[in-house]
Amino acid sequence: MTPKATRHAFRRRSSKRMSALLHAGQMLATQARLQPDRVGVRDLDRALTFRAWNERANRLAHTLSGMGLGKGDRVAIFAFNRLEWAEMYVAMAKAGIVAVPINFRLTPREALFICQDCSVSAVIAELELVQTVDAVRDELSGVDRFVVLGDRAPTGWQSYEELLVRASSSEPGVPVTPDDPWCLMYTSGTTGTPKGAIRSHRGMAMLALMTQVELGLARRDDALLVMPMCHANSLNFFTSFLAIGAPITVFSRASFDPELCLRTIGETGVTFSSMVPTHYMMMLDVPDRGGRDFERVEKLMVSSAPARIETKRAIMEMFPRSGLFELYGSTEAGWVTFLHPDEIFDHLGTVGREVTGSAPIRMLDENGNDVPDGEVGELFSCSPYAFEGYWNLPEKTAEAFRGNYLTVGDMALRDEHGFIRLIDRKKNLIITGGENVYPAEVETVLSQHEAVRDVAVVGVEDARWGERVAAAVVCRQGVEVGSDDLLSWARDKLAGHKRPREIVFLEAHEMPRNTTGKILHRVLRDMLKERASPETKR
Repeated sequence: MTPKATRHAFRRRSSKRMSALLHAGQMLATQARLQPDRVGVRDLDRALTFRAWNERANRLAHTLSGMGLGKGDRVAIFAFNRLEWAEMYVAMAKAGIVAVPINFRLTPREALFICQDCSVSAVIAELELVQTVDAVRDELSGVDRFVVLGDRAPTGWQSYEELLVRASSSEPGVPVTPDDPWCLMYTSGTTGTPKGAIRSHRGMAMLALMTQVELGLARRDDALLVMPMCHANSLNFFTSFLAIGAPITVFSRASFDPELCLRTIGETGVTFSSMVPTHYMMMLDVPDRGGRDFERVEKLMVSSAPARIETKRAIMEMFPRSGLFELYGSTEAGWVTFLHPDEIFDHLGTVGREVTGSAPIRMLDENGNDVPDGEVGELFSCSPYAFEGYWNLPEKTAEAFRGNYLTVGDMALRDEHGFIRLIDRKKNLIITGGENVYPAEVETVLSQHEAVRDVAVVGVEDARWGERVAAAVVCRQGVEVGSDDLLSWARDKLAGHKRPREIVFLEAHEMPRNTTGKILHRVLRDMLKERASPETKR
């Protein structure tokens, strides 16, 4: 039996024993019964009790079914962070429909690729994003259902609110199993064309359970979701807090406002939030933070990108009652490791250890053999909540798995204490003159310079060496440093082949990142090719 067949056979057997595992629609229905009048979800402008939230989700589920959408059909969602995300995710679970959240920053052509790749049957879009859809509407063959979120409906679109008013608020009653797909999460495409990661109800329910254990969540907690709701980070925490019956606040702004975020944390009494280092750095730069009440904040997560030690210390000074967590994960694997507050300064440079309920992480060489602790290998994880595979890409799915173990191409090592240290993406490896250079290692060194606020390293094509090491640097406000000075400072900290041959200085807004704070290496590589000049090359 093939590894894929073994996984599916195991899941089929498991589904009979765990048939009562709840999907998001059932989770909400449960909370609507247990605590109907408690606020379940809010954004910065509106709030819904668990009962009202459930009724509106039911109405949307009936609306979609009434449009002729059936179990397994895909619906694309284009929206900034807003309360309706909570309704849409839950409604689609209730109706057995697959949600396809699409990053609102994508161009029309990029969005079209996703819609065509998974053959969406309907589109729900925020009014401000209708133009993105309309720009490629003629190429969306077979799609004739367009629903708009907003106070008016443009030609060819139906009003979300008007549709809900006419629909039933009763439970839909669609038979949905734990193994049915719930969401199709397209990867950010930092190294290539986005791929659709299939997330099942079972996987998301199990991930929610493990998150509750790792974070020690309870109903008294209150989550602030700042990351885009179209991203796996927010979806994962959304499901975790919904499952336990804790309120959720959606930070409903199209772009991050650090002063507003601090005010929201202080005024709403949230206990948890997950943000990327850039978010925290922007909040730390807010000049007037006095008088804020952060007493209820108990758990803060640094996710999606590594944070510098001084950033961590500053976060803890700002939120003195909070523990600081870090995690490593991916759209495909979910959470892989957690680093807890009591570990964060004793194990600097690591991302923690395996999440509760998962098997030991393996580091494999190119031949699939386990490497000893302390040596770099490709990281493979195994958990009860990994994704089901890539949409219509069986070969890519097969490449990602070795038996029940999954990789997304990250290189890492396990230290003598059992903590995992990420080295870099396999695809980001620079080979210069036959020597391997991991960009993250160079970035770690350069980031220690007092003038450096942000740094990213890539390999640029070089006629002599194959590739040369190039760095993009953002300086701290009011501080300057020349490339010669920076390279001289790094001379005794990096081997010759690891030192950048050129440094380009950027403004903070010019550093190419996706919505989760990860560097877009392909974009940066092209930028450095264009911007490199004799003055920036050393």
